[in-house]
Amino acid sequence: MVFTESHIVAADETAATMGSGLLPVYATPAVVALMEHTACQLIAAIPADEPGALTEGNTTVGTRMAIDHLKACLPGSEVLSTAELLNIDGRQYEFHIEVKDASGNLLAKAEHTRFMVAAERFMQKLQ
Repeated sequence: MVFTESHIVAADETAATMGSGLLPVYATPAVVALMEHTACQLIAAIPADEPGALTEGNTTVGTRMAIDHLKACLPGSEVLSTAELLNIDGRQYEFHIEVKDASGNLLAKAEHTRFMVAAERFMQKLQ
C-alpha cells in the first residue's frame, strides 16, 4: 500500500527557524514530521476489514526513523512525500518513505517504524 501527499515548505520550517542549522532551507526535523504525517495518513486509509486497520481508541506512535536528508530546498517549494507500507507485524508497521521536489529530485528517504497503541492507556502510563 502506498500513499502520497503534497506539501508546500513554509517559512517556519527552515533550519534557521527551527534551530537545526543556520540556513533558510527546509529543516530535517520538518522533513521528518512530514514523513511521519504521510505514514499516519497511509495507516488511516487502511480499510476497516484489512489487517493493520486502526480500531476505536487506537492510534500509532513513531518509534524509529532512519533518515537520509540528501538535498536542500527553499521555503515555497512544493514537495511530495510518499510512504510505502512494507510490512505489518502484529501492532508494528514498517515503512519506506521518500520526499521529492516537484521536479522528481530525491530530497530525503527514510525507513520508519510505528506501533499501534491504545491512546488512553498510553497516556495514562505517562502520568
